[in-house]
Amino acid sequence: MLSNFEFSNPEFFWLFLALPVAIAWYLWKRKKQTPAVKISSIKGFKTSTSILPKLRPLLFILRLAALSLIIVALARPRNVDVSTKTKTTKGIDIVIAIDVSASMLAKDLRPNRLEALKKVASSFINGRPNDRIGLVEYAGESFTKTPITSDKSIVLSALKSIQYNSIIEGGTAIGMGLATGVNRIKDSKALSKVIILMTDGENNAGQIDPRIAAELAQEFGIKVYTIGMGTNGTALSPYARNPNGTFVYENIQVTIDEELLEEIAETTGGEYFRATNNKKLQEIYDEIDKLERTDVEEFKYTNYEEKYRPLVLLAGLLLMIELLLKYTVFKSFV
Repeated sequence: MLSNFEFSNPEFFWLFLALPVAIAWYLWKRKKQTPAVKISSIKGFKTSTSILPKLRPLLFILRLAALSLIIVALARPRNVDVSTKTKTTKGIDIVIAIDVSASMLAKDLRPNRLEALKKVASSFINGRPNDRIGLVEYAGESFTKTPITSDKSIVLSALKSIQYNSIIEGGTAIGMGLATGVNRIKDSKALSKVIILMTDGENNAGQIDPRIAAELAQEFGIKVYTIGMGTNGTALSPYARNPNGTFVYENIQVTIDEELLEEIAETTGGEYFRATNNKKLQEIYDEIDKLERTDVEEFKYTNYEEKYRPLVLLAGLLLMIELLLKYTVFKSFV
């Protein structure tokens, strides 16, 4: 409550400095206006027990209180209620298609490609409060992990749970992953539709040609940003399993079909990026974040509830009481 309270013209509080001067003037004037008569004895005079002369300063106190209230009223006390309304003028729907093949466990990105990707994608999702986002997983086949939704907690939870598993058919079906993303977003009513497609290999599985999927994306007005994951040269990658199920790693040549990824991006009006380390991957997502922004317009409404009127009315009442007492009860003394 107090956090919404303010004085519009606090400079008027300087007038309170005049009150001590008024008090000093009153005391000096009262002393001058009260003559003293010295006599040897008052036995011949009739004394009065009335307390009215002692209450006479009450008139000045009433006037002083009225002046104080007027000063506070001039400072304009008021409650301020500020409300905002956000209007999204351009919505963006985004599908993130993630390669979850075994090669995404390569350790050229820390701790591996998949975990590095999840961390950066999580930050990207948190930075898109006004957009709807969905997730697609693909390896040798593809499926929808999360349909496009504005509930970021659902998307982040689904992203966190993504991991390599042997249930999905092995291989890298780039065309299938892209086609699933297109199918998820093609009927969206958003003004902008985007797919972020990530892979660390070549298209070697699936029944859909990536170029056909790119043409479908173009037909539905979907922009595709492609990201090639992996260092230039070799990377410590899984190539076999131990009897206990853990992977055996060795340095394997990194092979990414960059020409295909560039063609997909060019066909759909997007861009191709190469993530060779964690920092570069973060920079790529930052760049996409800048390229695809939702226009948000914020309206602020301020409601002022003035509090000075009761103070003015109370000050006026005190002045009226002062005048009434001055010309009635204290008439003989002032």
